[in-house]
Amino acid sequence: MNTKRKKRKHWWRNVRFKYRLTLTNENTLEDVVTLHVSKLNGLSWLVLVLGVLFVIASLIVAYTPLRNYLPGYMNSEIRAQVVDNALRVDSLQQLVERQNLYIMNIQDIFRGDVKADTVPSIDSLTTLRQDSLMARTKREEEFRKQYEEQEKYNLTSLTAISADGLNFHCPTRGIVSSSFNADQRHYGTDIAANPGESVLATLDGTVILSTYTAETGYVIQVQHRQDFVSVYKHCGSLLKKEGDTVKGGEAIALVGDTGRLTTGPHLHFELWHRGRALNPEIYIVF
Repeated sequence: MNTKRKKRKHWWRNVRFKYRLTLTNENTLEDVVTLHVSKLNGLSWLVLVLGVLFVIASLIVAYTPLRNYLPGYMNSEIRAQVVDNALRVDSLQQLVERQNLYIMNIQDIFRGDVKADTVPSIDSLTTLRQDSLMARTKREEEFRKQYEEQEKYNLTSLTAISADGLNFHCPTRGIVSSSFNADQRHYGTDIAANPGESVLATLDGTVILSTYTAETGYVIQVQHRQDFVSVYKHCGSLLKKEGDTVKGGEAIALVGDTGRLTTGPHLHFELWHRGRALNPEIYIVF
């Protein structure tokens, strides 16, 4: 016991033992600076210096733009720029793909593979080509049949609406500004788009209404098979009249800002089935 105590005292005495550090003038042999330093003092100064450096580094990371270069640090402005750049790249990629399809359509018309008088516009032919490229594979068809067979006796799916064989087209190019909300009596999806942008029929069908109302401006409705009805409101102008037959992806109107219940250029798109309003975002990728 005494031996351990002696060792602790010896260690503590060794740590606190002060060394004399002297700087002497070589010519006059005069002491210029004299310091008394112990191991404990040296360790304390080292910890203090490291603590100050840590505080300075923390302040630099917290209050200067240098933190954006560290992994895991990114302010909201930089994040917004990254998201915006990603969206721009995606939009440019889609634009390039559509332009390539547009060029292919023109080449087909020049070669005579497609007769120009059989299509309303090259844009509609581009949409049809996209549909053909997105055709279901045999494996997808088998998986769909297997899934439908399994869900046939599922009670939770009895209220689901079958849209077998229907390929819904996006009615216009833009950004969803307001989604479907039946509780607020908003029975459609608002798509903010540029004025004059084409409004496309979402499916093949027949125009059953083409008119102007004070609240919703120019309105056009199309009856489709399987009891679906699509409605397009606040159009700038209508390209089809009642009784016209339209194809899916065909331009039937132009985006506008007409009617009293509008706050800017957009398309209010509704999808109905047997008198029941559906959420268009379930069937269409906007």
